Amino acid sequence: MGTWDVGPFDNDTAADFSGDLDEAPEGEREGIIRDALLRAVGTRDHLDQDVAVEAVAAAALVAAQCPGGEPVTTAYGPDLPLPRLSTELRGLAAQALDRVVTEPSELMELWGETDRDGQGPWRAGIVRIRTVLSTASSGGTPTAPLAQG
Repeated sequence: MGTWDVGPFDNDTAADFSGDLDEAPEGEREGIIRDALLRAVGTRDHLDQDVAVEAVAAAALVAAQCPGGEPVTTAYGPDLPLPRLSTELRGLAAQALDRVVTEPSELMELWGETDRDGQGPWRAGIVRIRTVLSTASSGGTPTAPLAQG
């Protein structure tokens, strides 16, 4: 995976995921996002980095539609606007992020090689997205924090 920065779309896999969303009919885009989240949540064994990266990108797209969410403005995000996503995806997206940062997770391991204390910029970005998601899905109060590997 080529990675050039710490954002949810700053790698080849996430950029390809964005391209897949753009190529899909509008009515199928929410399903693609849901599937990416479900693949991560449903992984009980080692979480592959590509599955994790797609889940992070999908979660960022869901969070962008939440109150306080950051819009996805990177050139590597989807070019086409997404339909209004179901609010039920918010909790699923938070669960997916929790899984991404829970061992065994290849993406967490890879970022751990450059972020030994677990508090670096990649992790901070994940925490920001999850906070927006959990606050929106719980009606204004953030839910439990992310697991610590």
